[in-house]
Amino acid sequence: MNRRQFIAAGSAASALGLGGWSLPALAQNANQFSIATGTTGAVYYPLGGAMANILTKKLPGYAVTAEATAGSVANMHMIRDGKAGMALTQCDTAYDAIKGLDKFVGKPVESRTLAVVYPNLVHFVTMEGTGINKLSDIKGKRISTSAPVSGSEVMALRIIDELGLKLTDIKRERLSPAESTNAMKDGKLDGYFFNGGPPVAAITDLAATAGVKIKLIPTAELVPALNKKYGPVFAASEIKPKAYPNQDAAVPVIAIWNILIVPATMKDDQAYTIIKTLWDNHADLVATHKASADMLPENQKAANSSVPFHPGAMKFFAEKGIKLS
Repeated sequence: MNRRQFIAAGSAASALGLGGWSLPALAQNANQFSIATGTTGAVYYPLGGAMANILTKKLPGYAVTAEATAGSVANMHMIRDGKAGMALTQCDTAYDAIKGLDKFVGKPVESRTLAVVYPNLVHFVTMEGTGINKLSDIKGKRISTSAPVSGSEVMALRIIDELGLKLTDIKRERLSPAESTNAMKDGKLDGYFFNGGPPVAAITDLAATAGVKIKLIPTAELVPALNKKYGPVFAASEIKPKAYPNQDAAVPVIAIWNILIVPATMKDDQAYTIIKTLWDNHADLVATHKASADMLPENQKAANSSVPFHPGAMKFFAEKGIKLS
């Protein structure tokens, strides 16, 4: 089956509601798969597209595509259900998945890490005139907790709970970053949560809109309490000045590392080949989105990944002299 036939078959399967991975013929070829990414207005989608392009162009016999999804939770479900061969995900979601917690109770996801890619920074975005100056001010406001089954939604719900609020205390929407920005422009939303590596395209769009002055609300003070409750998967970081138009000061926020994961059943030689190819073409990833500049040797640490590294990745990093502990 050539690449055109593969893509056509996958499209046909999707039209039937099955997804390309339900077809036995495709499942038999481990070099033809999709990368589960995220919404089109965020970082995962273009970054996953760059990874798919590199693997398809550089590795003979590979046909890899990037699939837009709701985000981390959906991506882990796709790995578990055999509907994706690779995925980008937040390490807190991956921790829940491999442990069978929260959205994965009774259905854990056996996965392994290929690489630690970059830290997601927890954005809460509002703008002048909404009356929101700190997180607790969201009470009674029109707030998007991000797209359903996304890692951002999980984080938003945890923050709301940690604030001592209930979902009934806000007028909740469940929108993607792009949808949230449009709603903000139309005066239909007061703020939204989203986890991403700056600059997030949708937030840049809002910040660059005439007559709008965005406000990024600090979240870093919640790190100790969240780690105590959910495991050691959060860190304090900051959104640097000028990450977005007219953003002059650094904003202290929660950081969650993003990891590139594969099914635990992936063969060692394939995992080795994939991470070697992506590592050797790192400059192409950075050219697509500068968040991937953090896919560095010093960040390939077990402490940054809640999922064990794949043996194939461990072999590659050992050859590079990179210590994962």
